[in-house]
Amino acid sequence: MAITTICSSPAHSPTLPAISSLKTHHPFPHLTVSSSFSTKFGSNLVSNDALAIAAAAQAVALAHAAMQAARDAVLAAAETGEVWSGREIEKGLVRYESGCGVRRRKRRKGLEGKNGVGSRSSRGSVKSRNLSSREEAELCLCVKEGARLEVASTRITKAQGRQPTSKQLAKAIGMERSVDKILCDGRDSRERISRSYRRLVVSIAKGYQGKGLSFRDLIQEGSIGLLRGVEKFEPERGYRLSTYVYWWIKQAIIKAIANESRIVRLPGHMCRMVARTAEARNLLSKKLGRLPTHDEIAEVLNVHISIVRLVSERNRPPISLDRAITDQGSITLQLLVHVSFLPATYWWLR
Repeated sequence: MAITTICSSPAHSPTLPAISSLKTHHPFPHLTVSSSFSTKFGSNLVSNDALAIAAAAQAVALAHAAMQAARDAVLAAAETGEVWSGREIEKGLVRYESGCGVRRRKRRKGLEGKNGVGSRSSRGSVKSRNLSSREEAELCLCVKEGARLEVASTRITKAQGRQPTSKQLAKAIGMERSVDKILCDGRDSRERISRSYRRLVVSIAKGYQGKGLSFRDLIQEGSIGLLRGVEKFEPERGYRLSTYVYWWIKQAIIKAIANESRIVRLPGHMCRMVARTAEARNLLSKKLGRLPTHDEIAEVLNVHISIVRLVSERNRPPISLDRAITDQGSITLQLLVHVSFLPATYWWLR
């Protein structure tokens, strides 16, 4: 048999009567004690029976009151249509809790929109978000104006030998706005753009790991290329900033690898040829199952074999002159080079 739970509204909640005000409808008759028992035991039995009868009367009265209260609650719930089963009550509690959570979130969002300051806006300096086309145009304009002021300040400093004042900068560029405000807006715009497009820089830098620079250096060089592309960006052409600065970020990373990853710098065209040669060598090694020769690499790249040999020679890692020739010896390469260039009169030192 299913147990039905009754939920009544506060307006129809019945009140339980006090125990003292309840009247018993079935009073118990008094028990008579036979004269065969002794007076002592008879008096004790009568007193115990009287206490039990009084307790039973109170229990019966309380049960009648509970039944009446339950009956009134059923009638009140039937009027309001709020008679639920046990499972329905559990589901209702779950819906109530979820509804409270939704209402709390809506209330929080409403407060944020009303006050203009919320948890999301307060985390704006930490969490990045995508910029709209209008925001990109405004930020790029601020960056360009700040870059113009910095270039003018550097030029005047070199010419006069001292840093110019704000009035001199404004006069040199022909701006009527506050120079300090323009510089501050330019710095803020650079920071906001770098934060918003950091994920793009990281995604590009991941493809150049293990080529001589650490991952942090790659991200730093990519951010420099990003800001350089922002200064060249023209929003009136209709392109998105992310599409335009992609190649600036990539170019800055490739240039940094070519300039900073080696002790002996190679020209740009030589670095590109080294990358092509390495790619062709990897493909031929997988295809042939062995290391390819210079002739095979030159045939794949469609270049002369002398170029492949030159690239292989230039791509060798540098060797330190202070390195010992053997693991247990103390003779270094620098000593051997020095002895080999001695005059003929010092051949006895060899």
